[in-house]
Amino acid sequence: MHQHYVRVYYEDTDAGGIVYYANYLKFMERGRTEWLRSLGFEQDTLMEQSVAFVVKRVEMHNYAPARFNEMLCIESQIVELKGASMTFKQLIKNEKETTLVSAEIQVVCVDLASMKPKRLPRNLLGELSRVI
Repeated sequence: MHQHYVRVYYEDTDAGGIVYYANYLKFMERGRTEWLRSLGFEQDTLMEQSVAFVVKRVEMHNYAPARFNEMLCIESQIVELKGASMTFKQLIKNEKETTLVSAEIQVVCVDLASMKPKRLPRNLLGELSRVI
C-alpha cells in the first residue's frame, strides 16, 4: 500500500467549506501518480513511449466530509492486475485516521496514438507484480 498526503486548500472546497466531491477523484489520481513515481515510473516518460492510463470505471463511496485546511492521507493499493489493466482500492483518511472516502478505480493502459488498450510495459508489469 502506498500513502500520499494532501492538504485541503480553499480552492478544493464548496461554499460550505467542505471538499467538493469531484476533488476526491483528483486527490486519488495524485495518489496513483505518486505511487507509480515511487516505483520509478514517471508518466511523462511513459507517454513518450506512447503509454498512458485512462480510467475505465469508478465506484466511490463518501462517508464523511473533508474540510478546509485538513491534511488527508490517500492510501492506494492494487487489488487486481491484468495484462492491460489494473484496479486500485483507494481510501482517503483524515488525521484521525477516519475513512472519509473509499473507491475502487479500474485504469486501462492505452496506446496514445490509437487510444486502444495495450499491454502494460513488461518492466512496469514486473514491478507491479512484485509489490502487490
